[in-house]
Amino acid sequence: MSEANDTEDIWDDEDPEAELSEAGEEPVERLRIVTDKRQEPLRLDKFVLNRLEGATRNKVQQAIDDGFVLVNDKVVKSNYKVKAGDVIVIFETRRPESQEVIPEDIPLDIAYEDATLMIINKPAGMVVHPGCGNYSGTLVNALSFYLQQENIEVSHLYRVGLVHRIDKDTTGLIVIAKTDDAMTKLAAQFKKHTVYRRYIALVWGDLPEDEGTIVAHIGRNLRFRKVMDAFPDGEHGKEAITHYKVLERFNYVTLVELRLETGRTHQIRVHMKHIGHPLFNDATYGGDRIVKGTVFSKYKQFIDNCFEVLPRHALHAKELGFTHPATNEKVHFSSELPQDMAQVIEKWRAYTNGRKMQSQG
Repeated sequence: MSEANDTEDIWDDEDPEAELSEAGEEPVERLRIVTDKRQEPLRLDKFVLNRLEGATRNKVQQAIDDGFVLVNDKVVKSNYKVKAGDVIVIFETRRPESQEVIPEDIPLDIAYEDATLMIINKPAGMVVHPGCGNYSGTLVNALSFYLQQENIEVSHLYRVGLVHRIDKDTTGLIVIAKTDDAMTKLAAQFKKHTVYRRYIALVWGDLPEDEGTIVAHIGRNLRFRKVMDAFPDGEHGKEAITHYKVLERFNYVTLVELRLETGRTHQIRVHMKHIGHPLFNDATYGGDRIVKGTVFSKYKQFIDNCFEVLPRHALHAKELGFTHPATNEKVHFSSELPQDMAQVIEKWRAYTNGRKMQSQG
C-alpha cells in the first residue's frame, strides 16, 4: 500500500505519492522546544516554520495534521496559538538515504518483468524497505542486488523504484519502477486513484452486509504513535476509502475481498478494526485473540491451531491493475493465496461444514 505516503519528507518541496510509510515505524523525535515566558501567541504552523530551515508551510501543516507535531503531548490543529510554557515536539519523517542500502542476494518471486517495471510477489515477513530495526533482508536490498546484475542504476530506489508498499506480514503483488519515466507515470496513477488493487482478507465476525464502503480518515493514533487509527469526523489524518465484498462466511470469521480507493498506512487493517471486524491474527489491531465464537475449550484449541498455521494477519494483495507506462495498455496481474492463508481458510471451511452436519444430525 499500502498502501499513500503518510511519512513523506515535510522538509523539502518534493511530494512523491504512493504509500511510502512502512508498517509500525515509530517517528524519531527531531526537535523539542519549550517556549519561554515572553512567547506571544502565534499560530503553530508559523512557529514551526520559523524554527525549521528549508521547511515549507504546506509540508508543516500536513505534518501537524498527521500528528508529527505535538503540543504538550497532544495533537492540535495548525491554527493552534502557541503560548508561553508550551512543550512542542517535532518528529522526524525523512526516510533513510538510498546510499545506505546494501545489495543482498535474496531470492525474488518475480511475477512479471520488462524493461520498465517489475511485479514482485512479496512473501510474508519481508519488509519492503530498510528502516528502524530492519536494515537488511528487505525487498529493497534484494532489488538492489538483482538490478545491479542488469546494470540498472539503483542509487535512487527510494525515490524511483518504490511506487507503493505493503506491510511486512502482508503477502502479494507490488509494482517496482525500473526507470524515472515509469516511476513518474505509475505514481501519477496511484495519486489519481486509477490503480486497481484487490486484496483478500480473513476477518473476525459475520459482516451484516454482503458489500459496503468504509470511509474514515486515517492517521497516527493520538496516544500510541506506532499504530494508526480511524477518525470518522475527519479532524485528523487523511481521507481513506475501502470497498469490501463478502466472498464466504464461516459464522465466526468472514472471507472478504477489499478494493482500495485510497492508499493509507495500514488502511485495510485500520478500517476493518474500525467497523468491528479486525483481521484474523492481526496482533497490532486486536485480531490475535478470540473476537467471535464459543467458550468451549475445543474452539480455543482450534483458534490456537489456526494462529500457529498463520502466525500473521490474514491479508493478501491478490490483484494489481494499471496502465503500462511504456505501452499505455491496460495490464492486470493476479497471484495465488499463500499456503498459510489458504490452509487456514480451508480449516475454517471444514469447521463450519462440520458444525452444519452436527446441527442437521
